[in-house]
Amino acid sequence: MLNFLVKRLLSTLPVLLIVSLLVFLMLRLTPGDPAAVLAGDAASTEQIAQIRTNLGLDRSIPEQFFIWAGHLVQGDLGQSYYYKTEVTTLISQRLEPTVSLALITITLAVLIAVPLGVMAAWRFGGWLDKGLMGFSVLGFSVPVFVSAYLLIWLVSLKLGWLPVQGYKRIADGVGPWLYHLTLPAVTLSLIYIALIARVTRASVLETLGEDYIRTARAKGLPEVTVLMRHALANAAVPIATVIGIGVALLIGGVVVTESVYAIPGLGRLTVDAVLARDFPTIQGVILLFSFIYVMVNLLVDLSYVFFDPRIRY
Repeated sequence: MLNFLVKRLLSTLPVLLIVSLLVFLMLRLTPGDPAAVLAGDAASTEQIAQIRTNLGLDRSIPEQFFIWAGHLVQGDLGQSYYYKTEVTTLISQRLEPTVSLALITITLAVLIAVPLGVMAAWRFGGWLDKGLMGFSVLGFSVPVFVSAYLLIWLVSLKLGWLPVQGYKRIADGVGPWLYHLTLPAVTLSLIYIALIARVTRASVLETLGEDYIRTARAKGLPEVTVLMRHALANAAVPIATVIGIGVALLIGGVVVTESVYAIPGLGRLTVDAVLARDFPTIQGVILLFSFIYVMVNLLVDLSYVFFDPRIRY
């Protein structure tokens, strides 16, 4: 187990290196000049050129990359062009809203999707099963921003139950914190619920046809015990896998959801940085998202040992 963990941690280094290189090149090769954005519309050519020199953008792309990479290995993500603040400081300031939204979304999705998937498999072909399949198709088809605006119109504007936008830090109280994050979390969890519920249904449906399920029922075990301790437990590996894969959807959804609900998190920071052509901030946030994604998948792989004792690393 220790050797596997060390190898996986070491394997994250080339992954992050490739991601950083690709992001760096994509930002430099796409149209748009950060110096022109910072200088404003009324700036002269000489003023823009001076800003480019100050930012080091007048150097060659390889030289810019090696300078940035040299700072990166020392834990320095650089200074934001737009905010004039260290990128690590910006990220630390925006981390709480994003982590809060992600954790609530994952918790809500798992608590709803797994029981739904189990019930749909148990009542295969029934109205619950058909309804879940229809919801899965709808959940994948409707973009996050469309769901967000529909929920804002219904829940906030028509019913007045939850706020339209804004965020309260957990230091201000758990109640206000949950009050402002409930609607964004519900919005973001819809696609996640559709994904997890569908995979749960398929996995549990497959295990319900196994011999040990018939044996458990023949012993007179309650149906709840059969479903939870035997069917769901043996179907947990693919469910855990799809939860890890869904983190990519979650990261993409956070960017849209935070923008719609005006949540000052990393997603909103990414959008603002892209609009301002703030290269250091974009690179820092994407690197962080990539690292989180790799770590979540590592945790998912390690969870297989607990779900299936036959798996050894």
